[in-house]
Amino acid sequence: MDLFNAAFGENITFVRPPYFIISGFIGSPYMKYYYVFLFFLFVMSVLGNTAVMTVISLDHNLKTPKYVAVFNLAFVDLLGSCALVPKLLDIFLFNHYYVAYNDCLTFLFFCYTFLSMQSLNLVALSYDRLIAIMFPLHYHVKVTHKIMFSLITFFWILVIIAILFAVGFLTRLSFCKSLVINSYFCDHGQIYKLACNDNFPNSVLGTLLPVLFLWLPFSFIVSSYICIGCVLAKVATAQERAKTFKTCTAHLSLVVIYFIPIIITFTIGARIHPNARIINLSLTSVFPPMLNPIIYVLQTQEIKISLKKLLKIRRECKVIGK
Repeated sequence: MDLFNAAFGENITFVRPPYFIISGFIGSPYMKYYYVFLFFLFVMSVLGNTAVMTVISLDHNLKTPKYVAVFNLAFVDLLGSCALVPKLLDIFLFNHYYVAYNDCLTFLFFCYTFLSMQSLNLVALSYDRLIAIMFPLHYHVKVTHKIMFSLITFFWILVIIAILFAVGFLTRLSFCKSLVINSYFCDHGQIYKLACNDNFPNSVLGTLLPVLFLWLPFSFIVSSYICIGCVLAKVATAQERAKTFKTCTAHLSLVVIYFIPIIITFTIGARIHPNARIINLSLTSVFPPMLNPIIYVLQTQEIKISLKKLLKIRRECKVIGK
């Protein structure tokens, strides 16, 4: 980050604290049980997403553009859970509330990167469903491996650059007052509000990032389903409509689970109790990564068939081994 600061002025001195203090829940003595619950969700998330990635990797029938996005979603969910939950448990279960300055910014970077990528992955899957239903005859031309890889790579680059800017601007802040972050992790919005010098660039980014990685993706997904609904309304029979819409149920479930809690929290804003805000956002960070693999295994026919095939091969191998 020194190079970032040098680009703006070499002789500027910033007051950087040795650490930040993560406050977590206020006045809740039994919250350790909640963190144990988060640990259970974390274990389920790691196992589930690892299983989905393994199934997609082993089955050649799943080497399609759609499952490139599904694999990336499982990969991001796995990394996101690993970035957040172990550190969160270390802070609150083992009372390590003091987080070093550089460690806090690193923690922030990875949490925001993976959380933002979850949103953009849902956009990629939405694009896949939109083209499959609106242009079924041109699907294999408009949704290729190259296009899907390019889309996902663009999303990764966009997210990393945006979050690097957010972290870079934080390093230009001086902290000479409170060092207590009223959140469960190193939250960008909570950190820049503690600064005692001009935090206007951080305030702009604090407004821009939710628009870029929450509202725009959500708007695109809603618009895509409006288009899908218009197409399905023209389908002759109710049975055909139901069959076509069934291919969207897994993705639609993920959208509801991911976006609705965050949107409710952002909409209510300051009116929500700090503890309720922390519970809502922490569950939003951990719950979808745990549920995503379950939803795809239960609602996606290709993965169910692939999983049954792999389990059958494993049983046959055991029989032969005996």
